[in-house]
Amino acid sequence: MQIPENATLLRIFIGESDRCENRPLYEAIVLKAREMHLAGATVLRGPMGFGAASRIHTAKILRLSTDLPLVIEIVDSEEKVNAFLPELEKMIGGGLVTLEKIKVIHYRHEKPNES
Repeated sequence: MQIPENATLLRIFIGESDRCENRPLYEAIVLKAREMHLAGATVLRGPMGFGAASRIHTAKILRLSTDLPLVIEIVDSEEKVNAFLPELEKMIGGGLVTLEKIKVIHYRHEKPNES
């Protein structure tokens, strides 16, 4: 799979406890991105954050949160990312979604070592 050098980064900010039907929302988003043949997706878990409601979510021992912040990053062509947005809209309730134009420097799968 090739990604154009000038691509788009889709960044989705949600909570770990957010759900879509019977599964975690982050899982539903990644699986839908894969189903739509997007180049890749990464889920990042944050140790602390807050959103529109200004409520702090933290992994500190004394305030152990079951709703830590998650960021999902997806990179592909602008056309493929834009085609994914209506599907994302069906899945996501609260959260933040951003788009950035980016320049792809390197995207390839590692070749097995040849001995």
